[in-house]
Amino acid sequence: MDTRPTPPGQALDLAHRRRRVFMTAFWLLAFGSGAVGNLLTGRIDAERYGVPVATWQIAVNEFSSMLVSLAMLPLLLRACDRWPLHADTWRRYLPLYVAGSFVWCAGHITGMDLLRWLGYAMGGADYSPGALWQEAIYEYLKDVRTFFLIVAVCHLVEWFGRHLKGEASLLDAPDEGPAVEPVDRPERFLVRKLGRDFLVATADIEWAQASGNYVNLRVRGRDYPLRSTLAALEAKLDPTVFIRVHRSYVVQLGQVTSIEPLEAGEARLHMADGTVLPCSRRYREGVRAAAGGTEPLAARAVSQG
Repeated sequence: MDTRPTPPGQALDLAHRRRRVFMTAFWLLAFGSGAVGNLLTGRIDAERYGVPVATWQIAVNEFSSMLVSLAMLPLLLRACDRWPLHADTWRRYLPLYVAGSFVWCAGHITGMDLLRWLGYAMGGADYSPGALWQEAIYEYLKDVRTFFLIVAVCHLVEWFGRHLKGEASLLDAPDEGPAVEPVDRPERFLVRKLGRDFLVATADIEWAQASGNYVNLRVRGRDYPLRSTLAALEAKLDPTVFIRVHRSYVVQLGQVTSIEPLEAGEARLHMADGTVLPCSRRYREGVRAAAGGTEPLAARAVSQG
């Protein structure tokens, strides 16, 4: 019997997955239409200039390139999620993308040549890519544009999605004069949405979930991504109010209504809004100990197990 906790319904994660599906469909259409267009123009050019090449050979050349690019696309999309380019990260991550463009080109050439060799062999012809260094330079000049176009579009789509949903940030200390509130223990977070800024009280945060380079803050049924690690956020939150319950979750104790023990020492946390969050064995006793100081949790904590 599966005793793992039911994953919480994170609207932001769902929106992110939808954007990834959209990106995959978009590039499938883009690469597919490009391959068909190149096939037609290649056939026209062959007839115009009297080049003795069969249509199936042009098709093998074009669709082998398309298939290899699509096969590598999920890896590049994951890289964009893992190393997002922002004003404070692009200097650190841009060299990784430059190096990645060479890896992309090498994989593209290798896979493309293998598919072409196989396709030509099935058609009873020989395939020769020519001098390797010439092919590498020629393909890289094309691949580098494709590579960074995918990176740019991916980041643009993600930025637009966060712009619509709202993105949180910590309040910075003022350039002059004392801070209005402690920066190391913020009472509010700044959320920017559709070009407007508004403040979210730290006390309104129900839980925080690690998500790649972001932490999703759950506030009144909405998720706001904060560009931070969960450990860095936890260090800024009041430990008498917020507690780590899992490597990916920090919760406000007052929002926990009950603890449901599971086998192997794990547990489920039932939140006030009906969401169920995981509590790992490592943190379970700490949560139970902290329950004594939080009335909503202490009153309803499940003690068996």
